Amino acid sequence: MLDGKPCILIVDDEVKITKALKDFFNARGYRTFEAFDGGEALDVFYEHSTKIDLLLLDVMMPVADGFSVLKEIRRDSNVPAVMLTARAEEYDQIAGFRHGADDYVPKPFSTSLLLARVEAVLKRAGKGQMCEIEIGPMRISLPRRSVLIDEKRVELTPKEFDLLYCLVANRNRALTREQILNEVWGYAFEGDARTVDTHIKQLRGKLEPVGEYIKTIHRVGYGFEADV
Repeated sequence: MLDGKPCILIVDDEVKITKALKDFFNARGYRTFEAFDGGEALDVFYEHSTKIDLLLLDVMMPVADGFSVLKEIRRDSNVPAVMLTARAEEYDQIAGFRHGADDYVPKPFSTSLLLARVEAVLKRAGKGQMCEIEIGPMRISLPRRSVLIDEKRVELTPKEFDLLYCLVANRNRALTREQILNEVWGYAFEGDARTVDTHIKQLRGKLEPVGEYIKTIHRVGYGFEADV
């Protein structure tokens, strides 16, 4: 913990991704440290090991890869670890788990999905923030990725759930379509803003009467407006 809030060490040699993840988690009440290669990751971890609650480790990095970093850290610490990689082969996932990883997220990923996975890992470790959100008659469970309205399950596609969580996590804030695309579809997504509009329309329809909380912000994008 740092300042009473969960602290994440983000390690990725792609500066753009590391900075984006730092901003994303900071905006959601987390504290973060950064490193850009395996050697720096070990230096930062051992300097701040008592504060760090979770590792976000890219697999393919210079100096030492993510597996090597985690193997070294596991000699002294059981801090939860989520591996990030552009390689999605089953062999790599098995290797990550054998080295002590708690979860494995292939790139490109939506930041909303990554947040849900991080919170689930932290909860299992007894360090998590709230993993259920209640807004009016709606209850969202992050570990189960389920939505109930008046105790009745709402069937959402994976992207619809990620979109809802993105809006709720940023409630009472205006989000541009580009921000939503980045958070839900990932930075490598090549579609356009109409994808957001289409999914918003579908989501509103499925969430009635809570769908009215999703507001269109003129010339900006969308927001989820709720006082609870």
